[in-house]
Amino acid sequence: MADDLARSSLVDAGSDTVAGLPENNSTGENNMGNNEQPLGAPIQRSPSRPQLDLSGAAIHGSMEDCHPTILLPNQSDDILHFAIDIGGSLIKLVYFSRHAESPKKSATPVKTYVWKQWGEGILPGIHSAFPVLGGRLHFVKFETSKLNDCLEFIESKKLHCCHAFGQDGYATQVGDTSDEGPIIKATGGGAFKYADLFKERLGVTLDKEDEMGCLVAGANFLLKAIRDEAFTHMEGQKQFVQIELNELFPYLLVNIGSGVSMIKVDGDGKFQRISGTNLGGGTFWGLGRLLTRCKNFDEILELSQQGDNSTVDMLVGDIYGGLDYSKIGLSSSTIASSFGKAITGNKELSDYKQEDIALSLLRMISYNIGQIAYLNALRYHIKRIFFGGFFIRGHAYTMDTISFAIGFWSKGQAEAMFLRHEGFLGALGAFLSYDKHGLANFTAHHFVERFPMGAPYARGEIHGPVIRDLNEKITWMEKFVQKGIEITAPVPMALPGTTGVAGFDRPLGRSGSLRSDASATLNVGVLHLVPSLEPFPLIADPKGYEPNTIDLSDHEEREYWFNILSDHLPSLVETAVASEGGTDNAKRRGDAFAKAFRAHLARLREEPAAYGKLGLANLFELREECLREFHFMDAYRAIKQRENEASLAVLPDLLLELDSMDDSARLLALIEGVLAANIFDWGSTACVELYQRGTIIEIYRMSRDKMRRPWQVDDFDAFQDRWMGREGEDPPKPYKRALLFVDNSGADIVLGMLPLARELLRHGTEVVLVANSLPAINDITVTELPSIVAAAAKHCDILRKAAEIGGLLVDAVAIDSESPKDPLPVPPLMVVENGCGSPCIDFRQISSELAAVAKDADLIVLEGMGRALHTNFKTAFKCDSLKLAMIKNQHLAEKLVNGAIYDCVCQYESGQLVKNLPR
Repeated sequence: MADDLARSSLVDAGSDTVAGLPENNSTGENNMGNNEQPLGAPIQRSPSRPQLDLSGAAIHGSMEDCHPTILLPNQSDDILHFAIDIGGSLIKLVYFSRHAESPKKSATPVKTYVWKQWGEGILPGIHSAFPVLGGRLHFVKFETSKLNDCLEFIESKKLHCCHAFGQDGYATQVGDTSDEGPIIKATGGGAFKYADLFKERLGVTLDKEDEMGCLVAGANFLLKAIRDEAFTHMEGQKQFVQIELNELFPYLLVNIGSGVSMIKVDGDGKFQRISGTNLGGGTFWGLGRLLTRCKNFDEILELSQQGDNSTVDMLVGDIYGGLDYSKIGLSSSTIASSFGKAITGNKELSDYKQEDIALSLLRMISYNIGQIAYLNALRYHIKRIFFGGFFIRGHAYTMDTISFAIGFWSKGQAEAMFLRHEGFLGALGAFLSYDKHGLANFTAHHFVERFPMGAPYARGEIHGPVIRDLNEKITWMEKFVQKGIEITAPVPMALPGTTGVAGFDRPLGRSGSLRSDASATLNVGVLHLVPSLEPFPLIADPKGYEPNTIDLSDHEEREYWFNILSDHLPSLVETAVASEGGTDNAKRRGDAFAKAFRAHLARLREEPAAYGKLGLANLFELREECLREFHFMDAYRAIKQRENEASLAVLPDLLLELDSMDDSARLLALIEGVLAANIFDWGSTACVELYQRGTIIEIYRMSRDKMRRPWQVDDFDAFQDRWMGREGEDPPKPYKRALLFVDNSGADIVLGMLPLARELLRHGTEVVLVANSLPAINDITVTELPSIVAAAAKHCDILRKAAEIGGLLVDAVAIDSESPKDPLPVPPLMVVENGCGSPCIDFRQISSELAAVAKDADLIVLEGMGRALHTNFKTAFKCDSLKLAMIKNQHLAEKLVNGAIYDCVCQYESGQLVKNLPR
């Protein structure tokens, strides 16, 4: 790679742009404007250890500020903590940051709505415009031989400098005022070896933490905090494993470094080393260097990919004339002796191929470790065995051989498991050793892993100085693509002959195309801490919940959706650039976004598990995050505004038409209206083509006219019975509170969901409109919805009164429900954010506001393809649920409901039926 490219960094100081965070500045001060600091005295901090205090995290800003500042009131400003693990081959660094680039200000002002009283309870209006981000954990690594690169990185990020730790000074946060200087947590042998160099270059003292304790602490944290952390690897296929916290312990942690340690972990801080072996990664590397011309560890691993160890190892068939030894269950391909042929053949040592030697060596070491690990697990009655350490390195065949060994000796009763962040266990454990870091109490629903621009290329490694702003990021993308360095799908490799190891047949994975270490390695993203996220309390089976409906483990299915996203990309870029005025700057950002997103897709084509378990929801969210990374905060803003205005113009006539109907006809018309209006989706190519042939109102009317029952999924009659009751029976009680998960702007919300909300209010049901926290295609957001409700309320007393009670019309005169003019109380209409910035929704991570209001809900309405079909189509809830969507994709219609494009889904499920299901 040319020097100018090599000096560009794949780690971006602002690559994880999130709206609502203040800008970095040279003084380390927050951009607070004239706002006062919140009340409350700061906590007392230890003078020698950094502390991350997340208590009291809140939105803080002007009433008109559309990107309000996020405050940690008890935490010094701009805090950055880091810890380091210096091993013999790699340096792993974990650091925590709170700041990101400040995105462009939106043209749309946002008000902060207050809580208002309704009956006996307190109900919310809008609590925050965007999710509260407590900070983010970054994982980076360097080769130990390039220690200077690591030191330069620490200096460039100012991790060791006073102003990087707040205006009170570094010494008050990380070090004391003695001659020792600032203290940094470190582990690994290099913490002793290079302590003087860190003192000389950075002026810091390395506080050495116990290496084994750090490994265990890091593993415990990752298994609790990251949902897709653990995975199995067999025959080249990765399968992510979900582990319940109450089922995690005990487990066996096998750390394969230069030697091997086997640690029995019984809980947080409860562990003991029960065994080990001196035949580990150092053995493999050392013998590899002696026997081959390879210069580094990865080179030996790559070489082994091309080998055939049957030319070096003595097999059972070599002893018994090509026959099995069936009496004791050994096939002819079983290895009787590793390297055994080197003493029986007539070859000179120079005649043996280096790649065959490398593979024989890899299998000998891997199988030996796997066998010893299983025997220890059996001895201590441990079911779970996790493997980590630099020997693994994400290498597909290494994981396959270890997995095969465990499966062989356990007769399929145990599985080897691996960790995506396995190389960072020590560094993370050292980080967690700081007093009151604040992270250990959080679990998986508080963390969101995101993959910035450099993720498809870097895989956590650092090359050159930090990219400091958006312009440098765009320049890097331009240079990278100009050099022709593209990620391509792996090319199937020539297959070796039959191989095996002492008591083992050869793994079947070798018969497939096992990719090289580089392509098979899983990526490590930036771990965002979002304290405001919680699991949705109304999922019927939280343990078995899977948001994604479509299985992307199927290659053809995965390729179909990759192609859909690729084909839609030019139109999306055009819209995004136009939303920023079509300026030259916007065009550069649009081109860079397209290149970055194509790189993500290429990486996932190469290794579908690279970013964790892959689903449609992940793909759609990745696209939106990539847009935001290049400061396209709302690409469809102008389109949404135009469609909202057109729809509001015809709303009064629609309401008059609905009011002229009897209850039964009106309910059917309302459901038809929601389905018809759901046709407006700028994420659908078929719908975009429709928009080019008619106005929004013309398309809506056409869609209404074509509504004919029965729909492809049609549970309307069951819903009507619950709503109105069966003939001859007493009418059922109205719903207490309904959560309406809204979808698109324009006709979808104005002519579809708002009239349905109005009908629920008319029947005495509290209504909570649940909208996206961040923009995604043309979906309505929590910041846009109140103004639409306010505009609609001008034409409807029911909406106006409900919005006032719900706190959406703060400037209006409060309604007195006991007033003679209004003899009947009006239930509130509220707006709550869902905590998401995607067309889909994952109910394992939703906003705390939504979780709070959901506890009293007895009806859920999921609208739109993203929330009701792509995700959650098969999800059962504890309360009644209604899923409404028009299918705007032929492939999806065939796949889910054996239907056709523009077919409709009206799926109703009673919560009572769900409660009665056997568990």
